[in-house]
Amino acid sequence: MTSDRGAQTALHLLLVWALMTGAMPVLGFALMVTAWSDGNGALVPVLALGVPLSVVLLSVAGAPVRTVVPLCASAPRRLGWATLVFVLGTLGVLAGLAVYDDGVYLGSASTRVALTGAPYAVAAAFFVPDRWVRLGATAALAAAVAYGGFIGPEQARQRRHTTEVARYREHQELLYAIDTPPGMRVARAQAGPASFTVEYHSTRFDGYVALGVRKPLTPRPSCPTPPEKDVTCAVDRRGDMRVVQAFPGGGHHITLTRRHGAVEAEVTSKTLDEPALRHLLDTLHPLSDAELESLMEEKVIARAIGQTALTIPPSMT
Repeated sequence: MTSDRGAQTALHLLLVWALMTGAMPVLGFALMVTAWSDGNGALVPVLALGVPLSVVLLSVAGAPVRTVVPLCASAPRRLGWATLVFVLGTLGVLAGLAVYDDGVYLGSASTRVALTGAPYAVAAAFFVPDRWVRLGATAALAAAVAYGGFIGPEQARQRRHTTEVARYREHQELLYAIDTPPGMRVARAQAGPASFTVEYHSTRFDGYVALGVRKPLTPRPSCPTPPEKDVTCAVDRRGDMRVVQAFPGGGHHITLTRRHGAVEAEVTSKTLDEPALRHLLDTLHPLSDAELESLMEEKVIARAIGQTALTIPPSMT
């Protein structure tokens, strides 16, 4: 390709990009406003007017390269070329919208507007009979596919994950865990603005342990007054509060509460005895990044919105 033809081709592709960068956002905005105000049924007239106008604009962009691009040699052929470029470019724009909707970062608002015309310029480049121009178009298309299909989604996933971790860590002072009781696994966890709860279920029999961490409700743990029926409560010298609720026909429910710095931790169970619960309470420690990652990977943790007090799931009472 001579320098004149090269300059002519570059200006041609630049013109295609500029025209479509201006036309497509206008068409998209018109479609959005029409759909919002008049419903989807009113989109047909907008498309019936906008699409032919866009094709005509592309046809105008093909006129200066009549001697360079064979499909632009005559008006009828330019119209066919413009239709092909419009269809292919619009497919690229739709693909870009799809990945953007999936969270892929495509730059600032001005950058996204500028990118609107790029698929049309790449499509037009494939019709230029020069291997270097087509090689450049192929490289641009491959880069777009790689970023939109692989790199961008992975970055979006990492951003979502980082944001999710930050949300769980919003009330860092409440995030504590105990060693997983033998023969049990974490069944669910819930992080809220006032408390953090973890429920451990047995893998072999109907047993559970619940851990609850909250901001203290009273200056120090104290037994309720007056005493509740079938409930035994005591506070030891260490300040730990033990509550045992007896059930008719046998069995009991034990709850141990302990102050730990600025928070109050509570373990409860129907199946473990007091020494076992005290041992678990002794293992209380801040929730590590690895433990939080494990809860998230197993999808057993959720956020509690608007929570104002420690809440133990119904299955644990």
